[in-house]
Amino acid sequence: MKRIVVLLFLIIGNLALAQVQFEAKVSKNSLGLNERLRIDFNMNADGDNFTPPNFESCGFRVVGGPSQSVSQSWINGRGTFNKSYTYILMPTQKGSLTIRQASIEINGQIYKTSPIKINVTNAVQLPKDPNEAPAISANDNLYLVADISNSNPFVNEPITVVYKLYFSYNIGITNWQELSKPKYNDFWSQNIDIKQLVAQDGMFKGERYRYVVLRKTVLYPQKSGKLEIEPLSLDIDCQVPTNRRNFWGQVLMTEDSKRVSAGSKVINVKPLPEAGKPEDFGGAVGKFDFQVTPSKTVLKNGESLDLNVKVVGTGNLKLFNLPKPVMPSALEMYDPEHNENVSTPLSGMTGSISDKYTIIPQSKGNFQIKPMSFTYFDLGSRSYKTITSKEILINVLDGPGIASTSNDDRTNDVVKNKVEVAKSFAFIKQKTTLKPIEKDDFLGSGLFYSLVFLPFLAIPFVVLARKKKEALDKDVVGNKIKKSNALAKKYLSEAQKHLNNKEPFYVALEKSLHNFLKAKLNIETSDMSKDKISEILNEKNADSATVSEFISLVENCEFARYAPSTSVSIQQDYDKAIRLISDLEKQIS
Repeated sequence: MKRIVVLLFLIIGNLALAQVQFEAKVSKNSLGLNERLRIDFNMNADGDNFTPPNFESCGFRVVGGPSQSVSQSWINGRGTFNKSYTYILMPTQKGSLTIRQASIEINGQIYKTSPIKINVTNAVQLPKDPNEAPAISANDNLYLVADISNSNPFVNEPITVVYKLYFSYNIGITNWQELSKPKYNDFWSQNIDIKQLVAQDGMFKGERYRYVVLRKTVLYPQKSGKLEIEPLSLDIDCQVPTNRRNFWGQVLMTEDSKRVSAGSKVINVKPLPEAGKPEDFGGAVGKFDFQVTPSKTVLKNGESLDLNVKVVGTGNLKLFNLPKPVMPSALEMYDPEHNENVSTPLSGMTGSISDKYTIIPQSKGNFQIKPMSFTYFDLGSRSYKTITSKEILINVLDGPGIASTSNDDRTNDVVKNKVEVAKSFAFIKQKTTLKPIEKDDFLGSGLFYSLVFLPFLAIPFVVLARKKKEALDKDVVGNKIKKSNALAKKYLSEAQKHLNNKEPFYVALEKSLHNFLKAKLNIETSDMSKDKISEILNEKNADSATVSEFISLVENCEFARYAPSTSVSIQQDYDKAIRLISDLEKQIS
């Protein structure tokens, strides 16, 4: 009996599963390249996790959907259910295309549709409702153009390609998609980002159009001859006016589409002239400056220097190598650190590239780094130009010497040569100095007793140093004067740093003058009245004109912070402060 019940459940379950249907239906199996296709994914039971096929990889573009519809009805006690997902597709290529499987999960089980083959032919003439016929056609009012800045450049001369989409004032662009991207074989290319598409007014074929710049690219041809730029192709969805109007008299729009291409472009690239081409020419084309700069030329033993080889200018900066320095054997050179600071606007690459070499001398002496040459082809004069750096002399002050190679030294006996050599290459010693293996014990040695009695001998010096420190600490007035003097120098130095910034300059200068007075006159800031300062300075035999000028400068600091001042007046006030402080130092000391 149990077996019969289980069997009945299995039969009912299989029947239920067999009743689930999930299929894909298309509106037609053959269509033109300019026609649209409707596809419906239908199921008779509700499901989850619907996954459509990747239409783009199948050769179609989604122009509508997905839209979802659900219907359910009951007839004579029996219920029916239908759910569908609908897409509107447009083919992107001709040929036999296959729409792959879609999937969905129903009652815990995955169902898939069968693949569908679609035959896409050439574009066909579409019948249109006369009332819905567009007043203008997208074919005659939509163009994609590639503007080439120079179709006959030299090798490595920059050119620009700007792709513009021209469209009539009556057309509205709703969507566009790249069908094929341009290819720049045998070119070095750099795309320039366009942050926002902006419609502009322009002329095309002698008529006024609107246009949008879609892409900007800088190209550097890498070889001579005829080079082809493969076209950019787009699929454009747009709205065009019809002959119908709404209730208020406004023109009704209808959907239209067009595939546009900029067409292939041929660039005739000229080779660089052979006449006058230097042997060391490395392919640099543009306008450059060449610099070879050492970080220092005087070194001590064990120190290193950095040699910076740099090219600055406009041209194919990323497309050539910098020349390498030639070093004497006594200077060890390591592999360079390459740096690039290059931007690429529409006019071409601009900026700088550099190689930084670390150089370590192996011996003392004077060493010469030979001049370096950099050659480039100047597009302005259409000629080769060579820039040669200056000779660099490196002076190593100490360390092992280098062997002399003069004829006189070669004739002398090797042992008698007065040559300093590195320890690793020293001559073999001819005399032996033997040292005993056993050493005297530290305990009871002279060093032992010196270390024992040294602390006792240092006691008088510690006592004297402590008394001197206590005396200095008690000298409150002297400490204040020293502190004020140090602050005066500090703020005067700070004022010098702010010569180009008015307000912080005069704040620092005023503090410097106040601390100078506190150090020399032993008065507090609260007592610094004009009469008090004049009285004390005159008592110290200061020149009255200098005193008057100093007080005037102190008062001017507060006023000048809020009054308009020029860099010239700021510099003059700083120079005046230096002069007055120096004069008063001499007069009241």
